[in-house]
Amino acid sequence: MRKSIIILILFVVCGSIYAADRPNFIFFIADDISQDDLGCYGNSRIQTPNLDQIAKQGMVFENAYLTISSCSPSRNSIITGRYPHNTGAPELHTVLPKDQSTFVQELKKAGYYTVLSGKNHMAKPEQLGFIDSSDSKPAGSENWIRHLRNRPKDKPFFCWFASHDAHRDWQLNDKAPEYNPQEMLVPPMLYDGDETRKDLTKYYHEVSRTDYYAGELVKELKAQGIEDNTYLIYCADNGRPFPRCKTYLYDSGTKTPFIVRGPGVKVGRTVSLISSIDISATILELAGIDKPITIQGVSFAGILRDPFCKMRDYVFAERNWHVYQLHERMVRYGDWMYIWNAYPERHNVCAETSSYEFPSSKELWEMSYAGKLDIQQELVTNIPQPEHQLFNVKNDPYQFYNLADNVKYKSEFELMRKLLGQWVEETGDSVPKNPTKDIQQLHGDGRVKVKRGDFPGSVNNAVKVTNPGPVLNSKTNASQPH
Repeated sequence: MRKSIIILILFVVCGSIYAADRPNFIFFIADDISQDDLGCYGNSRIQTPNLDQIAKQGMVFENAYLTISSCSPSRNSIITGRYPHNTGAPELHTVLPKDQSTFVQELKKAGYYTVLSGKNHMAKPEQLGFIDSSDSKPAGSENWIRHLRNRPKDKPFFCWFASHDAHRDWQLNDKAPEYNPQEMLVPPMLYDGDETRKDLTKYYHEVSRTDYYAGELVKELKAQGIEDNTYLIYCADNGRPFPRCKTYLYDSGTKTPFIVRGPGVKVGRTVSLISSIDISATILELAGIDKPITIQGVSFAGILRDPFCKMRDYVFAERNWHVYQLHERMVRYGDWMYIWNAYPERHNVCAETSSYEFPSSKELWEMSYAGKLDIQQELVTNIPQPEHQLFNVKNDPYQFYNLADNVKYKSEFELMRKLLGQWVEETGDSVPKNPTKDIQQLHGDGRVKVKRGDFPGSVNNAVKVTNPGPVLNSKTNASQPH
């Protein structure tokens, strides 16, 4: 009896020491926020003091890209470390298949206490590898402090904290400031009108609410004395829910805010490219866990120690069905971005760009029909759309000026097109022969029931493919686009 008690005490003590040796993780994933909507990314009109402070204490990524700018496919891509067409859940509102592995499962097997709180939009929590879960409204963040306080203290923890902010429909409360429409910073792809400015005030409120909860998390970590052993990662699943942002492959849709603070993280900013499929591999490496073969991403743990470190030369992203029939693919390499559109004859829209139920969308189209948009704002309303788009992102940060037909950049165009073709082939991607059709008319506010078509990559059994496609350039820097 006495021996059993001693063994039990040793087990508890050793377990607590082991837990203290392994880092904790809070993965804060916001909903529908573009990179340039935070103070630490240069937005002077929004209040994000807590995130700005976290950014000063950690590393800010200037070139963090999502694999898709669509809610559920993006989350499924992150949790599996796989491209959307490789997950078996590449379209909006598709559930992750049970035979797909997640990095959370690996953490759980290694002894981590795993929690999902807030928006899920992937699959049942236990299937994904979570031990505990909860949701709440309006922010989705109301239970987070309770989870941190009630966790078992003899285990390291991983918390997937997913806010509903800043997803429509807007819901205001006392956790964030209310903004003046005249003080809004209107992105140049939107029409600068009264309705759009009012729409942006509510969006800004919800972005600031994510900041409030980021501050509450830091306070709790300090109170528990575990701040120095906890990685805090902040990002979003896709771009702001406004025209030419959410679902689009431009920076306004796929370039996410990405801030990491934690043990050993170098303070500063980095321009090194990372992809959202790299998050899984990075967290596993920081936790001392081997990366499964199913993960197509690469760890950027080296960048956290050295902001000049390079883990990849290329990032790829895709655009699949999201209320409307879509199929686009993107590659970013050096200062260049190339986008291929399989359906140039169609309107290139999502609900946030098309529907009159959203004020900024309605105002944009009304001004388009009245002939009052500038050339850049008009781009999203045009039909047909370009099949090929080539942009210099350094000179053209909003990707307004298509250089695909400019003979001066023929070599860049051919190289980027070749890179994208290589990625498509190696990852088993394909254009569906029987694609999922539109469920909403242009400017409509009602939807018919979705009838799924073929998924991209299904003819190649892409769900079994583990090849990551191009990651690093094996040649010298001289071979980069110039």
